[in-house]
Amino acid sequence: MNSINSSIDELNQFIGTKRGYKNKLVKVRSKIVRLVEKQAKLVPQNYYRKLWLALGMSVFGMPIGVVFGTSFGSMAYLGVGLPIGMAVGIAVGASMDKRALQEGRQLDIEIFS
Repeated sequence: MNSINSSIDELNQFIGTKRGYKNKLVKVRSKIVRLVEKQAKLVPQNYYRKLWLALGMSVFGMPIGVVFGTSFGSMAYLGVGLPIGMAVGIAVGASMDKRALQEGRQLDIEIFS
């Protein structure tokens, strides 16, 4: 709780432009969400889906795209793997979100970027 309060105090004392404040707000919000997720194992709605969307594209999509590119002899097919990885990532994240909801670890909020 002390860490969250100090982050909010730091945000309240911010002096700068509107754009700088918005950037600071996003950083503080991300820091608080990560802290709550690590310490209390609580996550907002669709947390894992958003996280795994990007991970799926990079972890699954890029290697699949490289396989397509090398097998067809043209790296133009590299982009074919990205949507496949995105779909895999969304599926994995959605299942993790569903499990968090069933276990009662999901907060009744959704954080938009």
